[in-house]
Amino acid sequence: MAPEPPLLTMSGITKSFPGVRALDGVDLQVQAGEVHCLLGQNGAGKSTLIKVLAGAHQPDGGEIRWRGEPTALRSPLAAMRLGIATIYQELDLVEHLSVAENIHLGHEPTTAGFFVRGRAAKASTAALLRRLGHAEIDPGRLVGDLSAAQRQIVSMARALSHEVRLIVMDEPSAALDPDEVDNLFRIVGDLTADGVAVVYISHRLEEIRRIGDRVTVLKDGRAVAGGLPAKTTPTRDVVALMTGRDVEYVFPERPAERASAEPVLTVRGLTRHGEFAPLDLDLYPGEIVGLAGLVGSGRSEILETIYGARKPTAGQVAVQGRVLRPGSVRAAVRAGLGLAPEERKAQALLMLESVTRNVSVSSMSRFSRGGWLDRGAERNAARAATRELSLRPDDPSVPVRTLSGGNQQKAVLARWLLRGCRVLLLDEPTRGVDVGARAELYAVIRRLADEGLAVLLVSSEVPEVLGLADRVLVLREGRVVHTAAARDLDEHRVLDLVIEGSPAS
Repeated sequence: MAPEPPLLTMSGITKSFPGVRALDGVDLQVQAGEVHCLLGQNGAGKSTLIKVLAGAHQPDGGEIRWRGEPTALRSPLAAMRLGIATIYQELDLVEHLSVAENIHLGHEPTTAGFFVRGRAAKASTAALLRRLGHAEIDPGRLVGDLSAAQRQIVSMARALSHEVRLIVMDEPSAALDPDEVDNLFRIVGDLTADGVAVVYISHRLEEIRRIGDRVTVLKDGRAVAGGLPAKTTPTRDVVALMTGRDVEYVFPERPAERASAEPVLTVRGLTRHGEFAPLDLDLYPGEIVGLAGLVGSGRSEILETIYGARKPTAGQVAVQGRVLRPGSVRAAVRAGLGLAPEERKAQALLMLESVTRNVSVSSMSRFSRGGWLDRGAERNAARAATRELSLRPDDPSVPVRTLSGGNQQKAVLARWLLRGCRVLLLDEPTRGVDVGARAELYAVIRRLADEGLAVLLVSSEVPEVLGLADRVLVLREGRVVHTAAARDLDEHRVLDLVIEGSPAS
């Protein structure tokens, strides 16, 4: 009896865009019921490959076989009809529609082919959410009112609303806390037990070892390794394949204890009811302080309230002794605060504008004279700021949307460097950034601190907080439950604290 052919075989796939060969003869083979991990640095070709698989891009060459038979994925609808669903990192949900409407968008339940049955849509949505372990999400709630983690669940439910045989998950854990990641892996395990294949993309290599069966590594549009065993291939080997060089997972060395100085940022009794309890914090020049906690613990809300994007219920924020007007971003920026938000594409970057404009946007008064913009001065200042951070390519005229995730983050940092900020607030600074670029960002952040900048850092990755910060505040349910030097903590201790709590110290 002949063995079953692979569920999906992509052979010699090529795809070019003007001036760029994104895919150069890529092979990918996926078996039914496996988790096949797709790895590579930003720009390696992962996004292009999954868009070919989703029917969003047409390949220039190569062959695709589905269950052994040649096929052409000429549109996303054609891919979906075969049983291929894609959950993109940038979730394509419609914020002004309800959860049920998003999940059934394009295949709404009807009566006699005419009338959409809202009750049936809500009932099936509720069943899907229960399957995913999130019965608490109201099918009638607007997607725009959901958290990032809840939106991820809605996107997964939408994929499962079709008869899927293969699901592509692009960075699915990026917005999830550890409990949510455990739930995600449970869902993936249930799917593969039913014979559904999963193509899983993540920059978190520890997840690959935990959930993956096999690994394909892309570099510069080519598959440099295919079918590696996910659980036994050494991490060093995977990183070397991705980057073309050996990368040590080390953080920049912490400096020796600094001489005491006046705090540059002082927070006293800062509170937002329902989000976080009264917070006291002193942040010193050259210091990196990390906020560790689960999603929903108040980490991002604290940063946004300090920055003035949210108005506090009580308390105050002062920069170098000057108390800021509550809820005023303008006052915060004028005082020397800068924020690199969690969702940089939606909240920080002007995606259709050049790198120059993205870097200069908070300092436009420097380049305006009598109502006229000195574009030469703007361009030169932006180039100097981006060169200081080694942003690539070294051409500030290119649209920021063409940059990799790591270089987009550098553009945000360059904005505040140009502005001359004293306090930098970083929310998930390496989300969606590949391994090699993370090391560069860590070095940039530490160098800026060494030059006197004060940094307040939020990250869902506990090793990142412990490796980069000098001091750590551990949050649980909006309260600081522990404060310690980063060198005095380890990952297990922090996780115990964020789950079980402890008296503040």
